[in-house]
Amino acid sequence: MIELLEKIVEWGGMKRDIVFLVISAVAVLVSLLVPVDWPVDPAWIAIVLCGIPIILEAIIGLVTEFDIKADVLVSLALIASIIIGEYFTAGEVAVIMQLGALLEDITVAKARHGIERLVNLSPQTARVVADGKEQVVAVEDVKVNDFCRVLPGETIPVDGVITDGQTSIDESVMTGEPIPVDKARGDEVRSGTVNQFGAFTMKATKTGEDSSLARMIALVQSADAGKAKIVRLADKWATWIVVIALLSAVITWIVTGEIIRAVTILVVFCPCALVLATPTAIMAAIGNLTKWGVLVREGDALERLAEIKQVVFDKTGTLTRGKPEVEYVGLLSDAYDKDTLFWLVASAEKSSEHPLGRAIVSSYQSGQKKPLAQAEFFEMKPGRGVKAVVDGRLVAAGNSELMTEEHIEGFDTASSAVYENEGSTVVHVAIDGIAQGYIVLADQIRSGARDTVEGIKKLGITPVLLTGDHYQAAHHIASQVGVKNMKAECLPEDKLTFIADAEEKQERTCMVGDGINDAPALKRSFVGIAMGGVGSDIAVDAADIALVRDNIDALPHVFALSRRMMTTIKLNMTFSLTLNFIAIILAMLGILNPVVGALVHNAGSVLVIGNSALLLRWGMMNHNKGIPQLSQGDSHGNTREWQGNRKHSKQEFS
Repeated sequence: MIELLEKIVEWGGMKRDIVFLVISAVAVLVSLLVPVDWPVDPAWIAIVLCGIPIILEAIIGLVTEFDIKADVLVSLALIASIIIGEYFTAGEVAVIMQLGALLEDITVAKARHGIERLVNLSPQTARVVADGKEQVVAVEDVKVNDFCRVLPGETIPVDGVITDGQTSIDESVMTGEPIPVDKARGDEVRSGTVNQFGAFTMKATKTGEDSSLARMIALVQSADAGKAKIVRLADKWATWIVVIALLSAVITWIVTGEIIRAVTILVVFCPCALVLATPTAIMAAIGNLTKWGVLVREGDALERLAEIKQVVFDKTGTLTRGKPEVEYVGLLSDAYDKDTLFWLVASAEKSSEHPLGRAIVSSYQSGQKKPLAQAEFFEMKPGRGVKAVVDGRLVAAGNSELMTEEHIEGFDTASSAVYENEGSTVVHVAIDGIAQGYIVLADQIRSGARDTVEGIKKLGITPVLLTGDHYQAAHHIASQVGVKNMKAECLPEDKLTFIADAEEKQERTCMVGDGINDAPALKRSFVGIAMGGVGSDIAVDAADIALVRDNIDALPHVFALSRRMMTTIKLNMTFSLTLNFIAIILAMLGILNPVVGALVHNAGSVLVIGNSALLLRWGMMNHNKGIPQLSQGDSHGNTREWQGNRKHSKQEFS
């Protein structure tokens, strides 16, 4: 029987609910305003279409879980009004309650497919090498200690250790860092990461459910299970409201002997305004945030956001722009000036597919007019750098290993050590076998990152930085944006563990991230906020809120608005309960009848909606008298002036 009732309640969808609500509202108005001796009161249409689902849901809640919510009192008011023939009152109550339920449904999150997308990243096959022969097998057939061959561009099938070859691995799926990591014999590689250049052979160490990608999928799938669930304020108060209303109605009936007074009490105590208090405020706040480029994907996310005590930031793509750019060009001799050295290296890197090479070319082309030359005899050295002949000169650009292998004269790392200590990447440059300089690349901090962190601090919220990058880079970024609490070299499970530990201590935590590696923490956190532009679809799917413009400047407003919204909700509830108590006294005295009582609490609902509507414009005039717009640098990523000294460069572009 219960299963049948549940199917009846769940039948249909949003469109059906809207159609039923419109028809019911028209029927109630006709019942009130058209003085015709109807064979059947038109309000019955509203009772059937909107009232019966409320009654069925109340019965299911009581029978299955003994769950006393606001719909129990509504059902009693509906049934009592029908018994005494007050059909308009019953229809009006049903319409108001269904309106509140519809508003809540609209704010519920859409179906999320992040786990499915994450599963699709898993490689399906692997190249197993045995007895000198290579065979393609299903990835689940790979066993520990098997040898696998991985070609350029392929996804690594299982965790393992490189036994032959050298390459560069894109580990962004695990660490979030966009710069590939050079790997050689003896280095570990993880499933789900992408081999960028050189082919290599690896020995499997973890397969199946033990592999890195499989573990992360499991983390995402299980993260939501431990996530705290918010209980609506209206439902917290519902039990007391039902008890008080029933006692008042029974006592009044016993003392006066007039059942109509008892019914009037149930009608005026019907929590229409109380039910509307939360969804109307949420809808108005969501409308406010859409103007800031903030998409709220979970209906109760803003309620939870008001309780946040600390915000955990990912680094790359969140506090930074997520891609390396040339920050500085250094010279080791006066044989070449900076312009010429930069031009030679960019020309040599023009044929490179490495992200650092592309970054050098992009940075040069964005700030220089001299066209790049056509490189000859281009040679890509995986895990090392490039060599090419440009304008008759042999250019070698890469890491210190390349300089050592090429026996470069005058090479040392003393001049560039300060940049590497700050987490920047240094590309050493040699021309015709002699060290001539270096190019410094770094991920650039977003223009509003420091102001965002300061704004969050002013709200009494503690910022924390968790990143998969190494300590020097993490510390450098944290010091620039003003974050004191920091943890580097974090894998997805490390971020998830940090969030889970904080939640166990009742430290409500918000996670702000952009990458696939952030998905488990985004889903486990009390509130997850994803970068909607540069961020991965999987991260957005796992989050409650998405910054569709990638504009973290909006975060202080989001937190402040959530608190203001909760204040509005509490004011709405206080007003609605006060109005109900006044009306119940008047009903006890016989001053209000059911019809007038219905109109009174209907007026209360209108006032609640009006108060919530004030949130639509809240805070708009406090932020530069308008809505923040993306600057060209935020949307396209302006390059720092590479020629100036480092101090000047940071001041100009911070």
